[in-house]
Amino acid sequence: MSYRNKTYVAFASEDITSYRLMEAWRENKNIDFNFYDAHDLFLARDTSKPETIKRNLRERMKNAKQIVLLGSPSAKTKGGDGVSFLAYEIQIAMELGLPIVVAHLDGSRGGNSANYPKPLLDASYHTMSVSFQVAIIKYALDNYAATFSASSESGERVYKASVYTSLGL
Repeated sequence: MSYRNKTYVAFASEDITSYRLMEAWRENKNIDFNFYDAHDLFLARDTSKPETIKRNLRERMKNAKQIVLLGSPSAKTKGGDGVSFLAYEIQIAMELGLPIVVAHLDGSRGGNSANYPKPLLDASYHTMSVSFQVAIIKYALDNYAATFSASSESGERVYKASVYTSLGL
């Protein structure tokens, strides 16, 4: 297996503008946010067969050390439908035991699993819930994801308000 140093961003197709915003944060020299995007590997054309796309998704995720799931009603629905590519990505993330940061596009800080796909809830998979803001996403990637494998926690976790305050949020 190759070295895992990438961040995989999973999202429902309806939320692609938020993914593009994350890419813009990364490219902005005035914003301290960087990630090695696993989407840059094993590109598949839109005309590829579903089996080819799934094989490429698995290869991308094998190179990831962490996942950011863009949490939204669409992600909840598609991630739990058992047939979409997002449902497949969530299945593979859990299979590979990858830390998942759920960034809620509605601005919530989590705590109610409102944007969580059913497979994450059913498995009580250890995740960190944050609002969709660059500072807290970066904080979660630097802190939660780094300690994920040593944790015995399960289910959704959230940061205290004091963490958001310390980040100026």
